[in-house]
Amino acid sequence: MKHPHVDGVIRPIRGTFDLVDHEGRDVTEQTYRGKYVLVFFGFTRCKMICPRALSRLTGVLDRLGTLADGIEPLYITVDPARDTPEVMKAFLTHAYPRFTGLTGTASQIEQAKASFRVFARKVDDAQGYQMPHTAFSYLIDPAGNYLAHFTDALEEHEMVERLSRLLSDAAAGQGPNTSRLPSAFTPDGDVP
Repeated sequence: MKHPHVDGVIRPIRGTFDLVDHEGRDVTEQTYRGKYVLVFFGFTRCKMICPRALSRLTGVLDRLGTLADGIEPLYITVDPARDTPEVMKAFLTHAYPRFTGLTGTASQIEQAKASFRVFARKVDDAQGYQMPHTAFSYLIDPAGNYLAHFTDALEEHEMVERLSRLLSDAAAGQGPNTSRLPSAFTPDGDVP
């Protein structure tokens, strides 16, 4: 199925943001230069997808061993109205301490979502509202370039294998070999 764009142009994932971390510090993508960045978008009141994804990503990082030392895992909220730095910190430090939570104004979050091509929208429910959203994990290289994304359907062992290949290739000085990984979007605009 084609996913056309309003102006017919397929835009790459830029991976840029200007947000606040869960310690209250201003951060941008430049803050994390020199490390790989693993990004997942979600929200702290998510009932199923986010806890499952964060648990899986934590398992992936654990299984990578010392290769994970070069990865900075980030959790960017799609719900800035409720996910303050304090809320993000309490949520992450308890169950997912490897992650740094990022939040900001609604405008800043919209800009970050657009940069990563993330979809999220507010849907009212009995508890107030939920935020259905894209469930991809994005890998950005130490120079700030998009390398790969991993869908929520990918098994933990498959993600470990793919990340290991990318990071091992880079450590061997070969640069990341992305030819074995899915690209974010095919040339004709299909989302794999």
